[in-house]
Amino acid sequence: MLSELNLVNENFTEEPPVSATQRVFQILRHKIIVGEIAPGERLKVEDLKSKLDTGATPIREALSLLTSDQLVERIDQRGFRTAPANKANFEEIFRLRCQLETMALRSSIESGSTEWEESLLLAHYRLSRIPREETDNFERQHKVYHMTLLEACNSPILMRYCSQLYDLNIRYRNLAGKSVDYGSRDVAGEHAEILQATIERDADRACLVLLNHYEKTGQLLVSSFSL
Repeated sequence: MLSELNLVNENFTEEPPVSATQRVFQILRHKIIVGEIAPGERLKVEDLKSKLDTGATPIREALSLLTSDQLVERIDQRGFRTAPANKANFEEIFRLRCQLETMALRSSIESGSTEWEESLLLAHYRLSRIPREETDNFERQHKVYHMTLLEACNSPILMRYCSQLYDLNIRYRNLAGKSVDYGSRDVAGEHAEILQATIERDADRACLVLLNHYEKTGQLLVSSFSL
């Protein structure tokens, strides 16, 4: 544990400890996004206290934060539940994600620096080296790659919305699970095509291949879910 370390070398610095609220927030957020907590499930503070080994206050604070991310809903005065999953909600998330990410990608291509290009190339390389079977590692780097595509847009608010919509969209993919058959689809090739168009600063083509990439997954999710 960090608290047990006694680092006296000035070249080393401890990372700040994670608060109880942040710890609970990260745990619940992950469980909702990967589908371990089902849509519409009641999130009872008393139950979560024992499961997460913490007090009621951090849990309530974490649940309130998750409502801002659209992953949890407040039920009047009766508590919280995970956000429901349905076709209309998925289609809204998908539509907004496509609109905002193409806006951010165009801006990144227009103003992105050489350092941004290098970061993008590195993010893609790291993604390409992770087998899909390493689900957690792949998903973590997959988001890094997609967010790096957009991060030169110089709009923190836009990036926050894009990140939030990414997570909401990935939740649906996780809920679909093995019912989605990607067949012979070359996802790695699609990532490479997006990268190439972006590095070449061809905004129209980059946005087109990005949308094609998303639409292929979106069509599979719509057809496989009983939303």
